[in-house]
Amino acid sequence: MRCKTVLLVAAMALNVPLVVLGQSVESAESQPGTYSLLYSFQRSSSDGCNPQSGLVLDRAGNLYGTTSEGGEFGEGTVFELSPSGAETLLHSFAGSPSDGGFPGNASLTLDPAGNIYGTTNYGGDQDLSPGTVFEVTPSGTESILWNFTGGTDGGNPLGGLARDNAGNLYGTASTGGENVYDQGVVFRLTSSGTQTVLYNFGSSPNDGDFPTGNLALASRALYGTTTYGGATGIGTVFKLTLTEIESVLHSFNGYPTDGAFPSGGGLSLDRSGNLYGATYYGGTSGQGMVFKLTSAGAESVLLNFNGGSGGGYPTGVLAIDGAGNLYGTTFRGGLGGSNCYSNGCGVLFKLSPSGRETVLHDFSGSSTSDGASPNGVVRDSSGNLYGTLGGGGAYGCGAVFKYTP
Repeated sequence: MRCKTVLLVAAMALNVPLVVLGQSVESAESQPGTYSLLYSFQRSSSDGCNPQSGLVLDRAGNLYGTTSEGGEFGEGTVFELSPSGAETLLHSFAGSPSDGGFPGNASLTLDPAGNIYGTTNYGGDQDLSPGTVFEVTPSGTESILWNFTGGTDGGNPLGGLARDNAGNLYGTASTGGENVYDQGVVFRLTSSGTQTVLYNFGSSPNDGDFPTGNLALASRALYGTTTYGGATGIGTVFKLTLTEIESVLHSFNGYPTDGAFPSGGGLSLDRSGNLYGATYYGGTSGQGMVFKLTSAGAESVLLNFNGGSGGGYPTGVLAIDGAGNLYGTTFRGGLGGSNCYSNGCGVLFKLSPSGRETVLHDFSGSSTSDGASPNGVVRDSSGNLYGTLGGGGAYGCGAVFKYTP
């Protein structure tokens, strides 16, 4: 597997129209609300530690996620959290050769029966442990649906899965494939366990490379991001039809007019088919931005982060409400205390359709009442926001938070 190093790249000419709507984050408003830790992880044989993925909700309001460490074998867990904060450990990953291990930033997917689907970046029954696709039933029984080989079928999946009405699962593997540089693949996995590679990255000029985020499925097409590749080498947004025709909707161009290196969470879709996401770098201050992309590939920059009171380096998936407001998190910036680096522990933010940012919470990094390293948010029907924190919490192992407007 190739080593990949993130480097900032100077801005280049855009291939599609770009509209800059975002204000300076220094003018971000603050809005009071109720913030609390719903659960703190403890790192034990019966609990996980250091969640790096976002959460998913079922219709009853239960939350599901993964931790990258902890559990019976120390290789991560799948957990369920009730609306009141009661945790159930559904599965402890055992690692190779019988199980996956160390799930990363990939969010989980639920089917109508409550079965849970996801990927692990490592583990499986192959020599190089290049990862798995797994299923966990509501009672906690796990099955490995696919063991990656790291070859033409792909390896080391980092993103979550999309599921269609027929029960097929769609995902990406960050490495492997048929092209010489192992740039990754998009795959389909049927309910009977048959895997098909739908696309090999690096198959055309200026193509994407190293897909990482969750896939979005809409109108018989898949949408996703690559961390590298494109016209300038700093990432793309791509579309892949279910007839296996791929197109690059946008190549990021970096500082100062565009983003660079899309955040690992992936994309969100609104009812009109517009795509929303964030880049970890780029923007006017080099500390990331939030973007909107139409189905035709026209990009609007909604917000440029600069690491001040409004946050910097956005992480995770954005949530969207019915009015078109976006909700998300940043890894740094804000007014947090000395428990993180000097530039803050990150923020929970709301972004209006016109690009006005409101800071809902400043993460403090506290090991008792708060935490740090947020991983995006999910929103319930009442407008409450939930997310995971990779650090802090009552035991220093991360936490799940709730924000009530």
